[in-house]
Amino acid sequence: MLDTLRKLNPGLPFYSVSDPEFAAYGRVIKEMDLSDLATAVAALPMPEKGQSAYEPSIDSLEKCPSAAEVSRVLYGEMPTQAGCCWGYNTQMNALEWHQGSEINLAVGEPLVLLLATLFDLENGKLDASKVKAFVLEPGKAIEVYGTTLHYCPCQVSDNGFRCLVCLPKGTNTDLKLPHEDKRLTANNKWLLAHEDCTSLLESGAVAGITGENWVVRY
Repeated sequence: MLDTLRKLNPGLPFYSVSDPEFAAYGRVIKEMDLSDLATAVAALPMPEKGQSAYEPSIDSLEKCPSAAEVSRVLYGEMPTQAGCCWGYNTQMNALEWHQGSEINLAVGEPLVLLLATLFDLENGKLDASKVKAFVLEPGKAIEVYGTTLHYCPCQVSDNGFRCLVCLPKGTNTDLKLPHEDKRLTANNKWLLAHEDCTSLLESGAVAGITGENWVVRY
């Protein structure tokens, strides 16, 4: 798959999360079995073709025993939430980050994460040439560090993608107070939109990514 993606996407570096290049962005989780969460994610109905969905907290996921273990083992007993991002997407459009790591698990199909780091920003802007693509294989869980910029996964098959998303509790929920930093678009969610992504800019997102608005071709 990597060879095919590299041929179809010249200019966008492709790796597996198992490659050494991923170390700057996160790590593969080997100490936990998240199969019950994978089963619960697989049971979620897919959105309509061409659409993607994100729910920060899903009851059927949070009832899984390993959801509590994620909180205990990976977050040191901090309160966490278990949600999902799933559906259909092929374009970067924006990148976001959080205070604290994010746990991702691909279910059913491989998916691609487009990543950069806070250290790649220059004067608050990101040149899209700094972005790298990482394939997350189904059944493999990763920790994405808080310094890593990420956004909606991209599909590598017509079947779309399903991605478990565990985060500190309250992340990606509605803000209740005014904030000077307009990149803060939800609780614990700072976001930079690509300057060509009209839909996000019209919703008030800050334009902070220049260059290619990457599309993953498969």
